[in-house]
Amino acid sequence: MGDTVLKPGVVTGADYDKLVQACKSGGYALPAVNVTGTNTVNAVLEAAAKNKSDIIIQLSNGGAQFFAGQGFPDGGLAKVLGAVSAARHVHLLAEHYGVCVVLHTDHANKKLIPWVEGMLDHGEAFFKETGKPLFSSHMLDLSEEDLDWNIEECARVLTRMAKIGMSLEIELGVTGGEEDGIGGEFEESADNSKLYTQPADVLKAYDRLSPIGSFSVAASFGNVHGVYKPGNVKLRPEILKNSQDLVTSTHKTGANPLNLVFHGGSGSDKGQIKEAVSYGVFKMNIDTDTQFAFSAPVGAFVEENDRAFKYQIDPDSGTPYKKFYDPRKWLRAAEVGMAARLDEACADLGSAGKTVAG
Repeated sequence: MGDTVLKPGVVTGADYDKLVQACKSGGYALPAVNVTGTNTVNAVLEAAAKNKSDIIIQLSNGGAQFFAGQGFPDGGLAKVLGAVSAARHVHLLAEHYGVCVVLHTDHANKKLIPWVEGMLDHGEAFFKETGKPLFSSHMLDLSEEDLDWNIEECARVLTRMAKIGMSLEIELGVTGGEEDGIGGEFEESADNSKLYTQPADVLKAYDRLSPIGSFSVAASFGNVHGVYKPGNVKLRPEILKNSQDLVTSTHKTGANPLNLVFHGGSGSDKGQIKEAVSYGVFKMNIDTDTQFAFSAPVGAFVEENDRAFKYQIDPDSGTPYKKFYDPRKWLRAAEVGMAARLDEACADLGSAGKTVAG
């Protein structure tokens, strides 16, 4: 566990920074899992507790909207309030699961800046009430915009966030594929230079943002969202090393000064995951695989008990089927499936047994 010991629950501010440094110095990374409701949140917490692993729970804008309810009349407000509701749920429960949890929101492009600012309104109010922010961090993904504008807008938002002890995740380069309507075009087998971040761009962001506050970089090294056929995604983790080396040599820092993030982790080669972690990656996003792990057991359960999903009482035998169609039955199967996939993620990233909660 090392020297770092933190109180279980949601970590923010200096404790967030300590957790990130514990990951980097310990040579492991945390799974960052997208959630859409209490079932997926609880499955993540269950897996973290079982594996004695700290964890990152995150919401995309669509996941946040779903948390508030698809029938919510104002979609923009639903994205804000759904995120707030999810965060309060995690704040209430996380400490009782006995691990440290980073609360994060995923990709927010230019049109979603108002979503981030709406969540910050709530975060600032929560800070006044409790002395800590509602979320540990937010992400601004302005990688489709001009580099200078991307960095300056990130600096503007980080200035606001730093005042309440929040960290900002930025994206340089474009992660292929699509996640919740956001992401770069990805043509299988295409050599797309935009999928590879330039170390000089990372240095430029470091120079601008590091004096303001805590930030992390989602640098693109050929990673894509989703799962594609083997051989079509050419990961180049050495780009991460080159970025670290450039910042280190320019500013005479210690090793791996950048806090790096691996997007599009689903389906990635385990050896390349390990290599990326060795270059200072403390967070790997996993969504596609956990979606499937949540859904597949539901499909299997319905297939095994198909009559229970057609009849409340069997028309031939008179058997009541309530204990099968009870949503707790098949949703629990989904939770167990998702938690099992996170066992694998914790093992791959080396976070199992490494919680700093004490």
